Amino acid sequence: MSNFSEYVVYVDESGDHGLTNFDASFPVFVLTFCVFRKHEYITGVVPALQEIKFRYWGHDMVVFHEREISKGEAPFAFPGDPALRDAFLGDVGSWVAASPFVVIAVVILKKEFVELHAREKNVYHEAMKLGVERVDKYLKRLEEPGRLVHFVFEMRGGNEDTQLKTAFRQVCEGDNYKGEVFNFKIVVASKQVNSTGLQLADLIARPIGRHVIKPDQQNQAFDVIVTKFDRHPETGVTKGYGLKTYP
Repeated sequence: MSNFSEYVVYVDESGDHGLTNFDASFPVFVLTFCVFRKHEYITGVVPALQEIKFRYWGHDMVVFHEREISKGEAPFAFPGDPALRDAFLGDVGSWVAASPFVVIAVVILKKEFVELHAREKNVYHEAMKLGVERVDKYLKRLEEPGRLVHFVFEMRGGNEDTQLKTAFRQVCEGDNYKGEVFNFKIVVASKQVNSTGLQLADLIARPIGRHVIKPDQQNQAFDVIVTKFDRHPETGVTKGYGLKTYP
């Protein structure tokens, strides 16, 4: 039996991680962890996205970005054909809904974070730590601990990527809530490698943040995402499991 886990995790963000002059309309930082069973990922999730791309563009080199899709920017504008754009959005929503994966999202409330920690801590690293801890708890319910799990993060830049790798390694070596050792490995990749997992993680991050900011506002994307959250195995509660807000 391979020492590799049956699962793989893709991670992406929404919102900037700066703690000064942050956007008052989106005063949160969101880090989403999408956990896939590899067999389901390669046999269902990936080809279904490829099918959408071939249907609307005739090739599969288009990389999905939530911001560009929501704003209707190229190549997602479909100029002169609003019906085609509506069909595309419907197909993307159906793809997310049908895809088998589990979401663990960490939402940092930036104003409260600054009040608690001043500006001494790195928002991205704190969100990463909270997410990794919860992914570990989730995976321990699914398979024998100790198998190597890969976490694929979106590349951000030289120094930031180096610092993230160091912080991730420290969490896995015991800088976590139980002081345990996690057999996790980080992979940092550009969105341009056209990873299906990274694109899906990107699509769901901002709707989660919008829900936390305005929970009573209509949010069709979140209505789909909420069905994917990890939950307490007995009570079904998502708080602290699939959705962690901090502080």
